[in-house]
Amino acid sequence: MRNLFLVSVAALALVGCSQTSDKISLEKSQMQIREFQTRSYDTADAKAVMKTVLDVLQDDGYIVKNAVPDLGLLTATKEDDLEESGEAFWKTFWMGHHATWKKHAIIEASCNVSSHNNQSKVRANFVVKVMDNKGGTVEVKQIDDQAFYQKFFSKVDKGIFLNKEKL
Repeated sequence: MRNLFLVSVAALALVGCSQTSDKISLEKSQMQIREFQTRSYDTADAKAVMKTVLDVLQDDGYIVKNAVPDLGLLTATKEDDLEESGEAFWKTFWMGHHATWKKHAIIEASCNVSSHNNQSKVRANFVVKVMDNKGGTVEVKQIDDQAFYQKFFSKVDKGIFLNKEKL
């Protein structure tokens, strides 16, 4: 009986360790994230690229907060409503005036455009901040979804192409 117990404990420990190592291996390194946050373009006109990035952000509903052409820096924010009426009702029903729920998200974008060797390089970084109904911060995290950045840069690619073709 005691041996069965020890074998069970050892098996559970191994399962727990394997899940932890799987989680660690799924995390992206800073270099991997930087790689899909950055795109190079075959044009030395960094200001035109910066204008295209600005246009894409505005088309996606971002409000540009700051633009510094000399540094190639753009910052912008976008707000998104997360509130679901059912969640608010039930949390208020059960918890009264102490209830909190996810109310809205603020997505902050910062983009840097630089030129080097007849190319322009764009690095974009997006952070999402989730706020509750009382104005408290629920969560702040960097968006590290490669598909999100691919979608953003495909719009920038298209804009640069259209600008080159004068369309």
